[in-house]
Amino acid sequence: MGKYRISRTFARRGEIGERGAAVMRMFGVTADRLSENKAAINCEIEIDDGDIVYITGPSGAGKSLLLRELEKCIPASERVNLGRIKLPKNKSVIDCVDGDVLGGLRLLSIAGLGDVFCVLNEVRDLSDGQKYRLRLAMALASGKKFIFADEFCCELDAICAAVISYNIHRHAKRAGVTFILAGAGEDILADLSPDVIVVKELSGGTEIIYRQETKEQNIEHRTRNFELGSEIATA
Repeated sequence: MGKYRISRTFARRGEIGERGAAVMRMFGVTADRLSENKAAINCEIEIDDGDIVYITGPSGAGKSLLLRELEKCIPASERVNLGRIKLPKNKSVIDCVDGDVLGGLRLLSIAGLGDVFCVLNEVRDLSDGQKYRLRLAMALASGKKFIFADEFCCELDAICAAVISYNIHRHAKRAGVTFILAGAGEDILADLSPDVIVVKELSGGTEIIYRQETKEQNIEHRTRNFELGSEIATA
């Protein structure tokens, strides 16, 4: 179990050119007001081993910023980020996953790559969605305790995203691997069944929703306990 306190303000960077200055005059925005419009993150998240944390909210609310700040809290030796996994071009899919053949097939199946023709295919011939799923399988095979993924399943169709979300949930509970994911989609919540939902708002606020009633309430932000199934049923 760990508590991760994120408190950071991101100041606006860059100079304002002539066209930008014209826009400021048009809308009556002063330099002081512009500098005050900063992206800010201020929250505390409690995460247990094997938890799935899903950061969501509208575009531009700061989901990716929060995910990156959380990633910095974890030692590099214990984490892997899907977006930073490089794929070899001239290898077959099964050769990209560490471990024995049966173990590799199991992890590829979790990532939605269980088809034998796909397993024997070369990476350079995969679709973008298949490459995303291969990175997921490689992350699972890395043995890291924390797996981070931004824009989770955004490149996949709804059915594939639902299957992978369900598989990820089962793997997290069996292996004790913690997943910290960010995405705008809510249609995967029923299958992903996250333990913690972090809702970033355009206004800058952060709502943390814990699935388990045993989680401590965060008094600094709007926090409520819930049973995910009932929430979806009444939505």
